[in-house]
Amino acid sequence: MKPALAVYNDLKKKVTFLYHKLKLFTYENIVGRKLALPIIETITLALYKQTQYIATKKAIWKDFQPPCSYKTVVVNMNRYAPLIMLILAIIMRLNRRNAHPVKHTDATDVPVCLNKNVRYHKTMYPLAEWGHSGKGLFYGLKLHITSDLDRKLLSFMFTPGNTHGTKVFMKLNKDIEGLVVADAEYISEKLQRGFYQEHKRMLFAQPRKNMKKIITVWQKKLYDTRMIIELNFKNLKMFYGLITSLPRSVDGYFANYLYAILAYALR
Repeated sequence: MKPALAVYNDLKKKVTFLYHKLKLFTYENIVGRKLALPIIETITLALYKQTQYIATKKAIWKDFQPPCSYKTVVVNMNRYAPLIMLILAIIMRLNRRNAHPVKHTDATDVPVCLNKNVRYHKTMYPLAEWGHSGKGLFYGLKLHITSDLDRKLLSFMFTPGNTHGTKVFMKLNKDIEGLVVADAEYISEKLQRGFYQEHKRMLFAQPRKNMKKIITVWQKKLYDTRMIIELNFKNLKMFYGLITSLPRSVDGYFANYLYAILAYALR
């Protein structure tokens, strides 16, 4: 396991490379006072928080003691979330160019608070909904992703927790080619026909247990690879701090989600 300083320096090198490659310096103040905490430092601190699974921004502020107030750190981390979305869009576009022919699409629950606290939760009220996962009911969002057999992130989308996967599949995979493997939630003849392009792409969804359809041995082996996408969700939640209930604004929630996904993409 890398020492904390080595992790920070490694992240800073990656952020510095992206900063210059994508010309993020155009977002710096041209006139007036220079930023107390430059973009490179802000993004690096935010990614360090996620990779080290540090729960709060205040803990980062106390540990690194940047030359600005705690409020400035929070505001800047949230402020640069759109830049993170830009970086992720470019990374995913590059990943799609070199992706394995076999892809996976699935969704996972992203609770915004504990179920017992829903009646008091106001921050994500306009966006969060009750949903159901393999663990039961949750209140929050769904994270839909498509990744390839090598676990490279190709596309992602957040929706309210009650959104069915078939509703967003086409939008999520509009730029995807190859064989997309999914679970029984995505069974839809209309969806399969709409997604299919000869010699370019097709959807394979596992038949439900009550369907009068038997899959072949190779289809079973193909479907078994779908568990690879679960590793993406597991890592995002367990090691990159995707799930949180601490932000006090919608911007804070989505900043946390985007920094977690970028930290994972840069692993």
